[in-house]
Amino acid sequence: MDRIWAPWRINYIRVKRKNKKCIFCNAGKFPKKNYVFINNRYSLAMLNLYPYNNGHSMVFPRRHIDKISSLKEEEILDIFKTVNETIYKLNKILNPEGYNLGINISDIAGAGIKKHLHIHIVPRWKGDTNFMPVLYDTKIISQSLDELFLKLKKI
Repeated sequence: MDRIWAPWRINYIRVKRKNKKCIFCNAGKFPKKNYVFINNRYSLAMLNLYPYNNGHSMVFPRRHIDKISSLKEEEILDIFKTVNETIYKLNKILNPEGYNLGINISDIAGAGIKKHLHIHIVPRWKGDTNFMPVLYDTKIISQSLDELFLKLKKI
């Protein structure tokens, strides 16, 4: 298998081993470092550090909970307002043709972070799946997180 060097990922690996704290709970404390571009009363939105597609974002409650049934009514409303605001911002900057929205509850369902509920928002374009992931197990992301983060913060 070919290798593509990604030295910027080493910081994530080191932090993950040293620090077992929840990335979502810590995200609001260091918004720029964690690419938090929406900071609402009960929820936040941040860019995914390991995106499936350009603009892949996550919306999550401030409270450390793992079940939808644990959300209070005001949190539900705020989270979906944040989802809507995220999509609005992504539309303004990236103009995708569609979105995948997903919630993976538990590791059995594919949750990488199973202890803190979060919603994935993945922008999609016609033809955004090509031969690279299929033949070479490699995904190409066309924009840096830093550049996109700065644009999202301006809107």
